[in-house]
Amino acid sequence: MHEMHILIIGGGSVGQRHARNLAQQGCRVSVVDPRADRRQGFVAEHPLAGAWGTLGEALSGSRFDGVAVCSPTRFHVEQASAALRASLPVLLEKPVSMTQAEASHLNRVLEESGVPVLLGYTWRWWPPLRRVRSLLGKGVVGRVRHVQFHMSAHLADWHPWEPLGDFFMSKAELGGGALLDESHWIDLMTWFFGRPSAVSGSIDRLSSLPIDSDDTVDAIVKYARGLRVTIHLDLYGRPHEKFIRVLGDEGTLLWSAEPNRIRIGSEAGQIWQDELFETERNEMFSEVAREFLGVLQGEPVRTCTVAEGVQVMEIIDALRVSSAEGRVVRLTDGEAGSA
Repeated sequence: MHEMHILIIGGGSVGQRHARNLAQQGCRVSVVDPRADRRQGFVAEHPLAGAWGTLGEALSGSRFDGVAVCSPTRFHVEQASAALRASLPVLLEKPVSMTQAEASHLNRVLEESGVPVLLGYTWRWWPPLRRVRSLLGKGVVGRVRHVQFHMSAHLADWHPWEPLGDFFMSKAELGGGALLDESHWIDLMTWFFGRPSAVSGSIDRLSSLPIDSDDTVDAIVKYARGLRVTIHLDLYGRPHEKFIRVLGDEGTLLWSAEPNRIRIGSEAGQIWQDELFETERNEMFSEVAREFLGVLQGEPVRTCTVAEGVQVMEIIDALRVSSAEGRVVRLTDGEAGSA
């Protein structure tokens, strides 16, 4: 196999991470970023094959085996579509787009081109959450009745090396904010339980953070088979906290990020069976890179598709309508599946 040459679009934090992981797996990397300081930062860290200020310059000036789109969400569809039309497979950072309509458009471009896209909802590659999904599939807590997804993390702690105003998460026009960027948790919900039947919720900016994007999301999600899901996302909480609590007829399953463990309890008292994990965060990104390199060699996209990302965007758009109009929004076609 020849040395793969991957173009990284976006020289920020996640672009740097994908570049490191792909380089560690034997790839040459190049970068596109309109900011000269970010291109220079890439050059300082990676032995680059090339660096350009625009995607057009890069696509006309070199040959690539694949493209990783790591830019702000606003640019995902335009940049991924350009790569697909150049017959280049794409690793696309989540979410697919700003809206469901844009996501559906990209899915049509994908289908017309016949070129694969791997969508980077990276928690799907995280071993503890793969284990959670497997346990749910085995019915470890019986029929599931209620699930709580909780993510709370102060935005100023995410990128302490740069001013908050330079971080795309602070800008709604670029696709920043809790709803879009932390749509991981909506994706995990659909990965575990399939497509819901109705959603309601509120999307707000409640904190004193100097941002114009949303920093709070609270959602209630209904499934026709009697399952209820609540989702809370915020960008101002300290200490940071991430957990998923699953309540079933026969007990409770709880995953937490800190400590990184799965707990299962089935009695009235605080008696738990614990499974601890020592997995480092970068492992999920490394696994994404490995799957993408497999796609470049002709293997199918297995873990996360653009079509699944369209489903997440459908729920996001429904939550926007619910928040704006104060009502429950029903999804038209019922549920698509279950864990």
